[in-house]
Amino acid sequence: QVQLVESGGGLVQPGGSLRLSCVASGSIFRVYDMGWYRQAPGKQRELVASITSDDTTKYADSVKGRFTIYRNNAENTVYLQMNSLKPDDTAVYYCNADIIRLYGPQDWYWGQGTQVTVSS
Repeated sequence: QVQLVESGGGLVQPGGSLRLSCVASGSIFRVYDMGWYRQAPGKQRELVASITSDDTTKYADSVKGRFTIYRNNAENTVYLQMNSLKPDDTAVYYCNADIIRLYGPQDWYWGQGTQVTVSS
């Protein structure tokens, strides 16, 4: 069994910063691409940022220059450093990872989500 557990969400004022963390645990052989998605009320889930196993990154236009994704492969962890936060960044943020299980198939896994609220 594989689990993704996010942490680091919360309430922050506009212009503030937060760092989200996501740890993959369980019967893991290897972790490939990892990413962060978000879903605001009444909107579809959207990709925020992704990172490959060799650290190639991709960002949504709305977060370029403000958010940074990075990972620690030894700890199967991905981070999202969010700076200059805006009210439009308010959403539930989900971690996503492409994982090969020990003695199992390759599949995509999701975390349970962490709420980020940007408000004064």
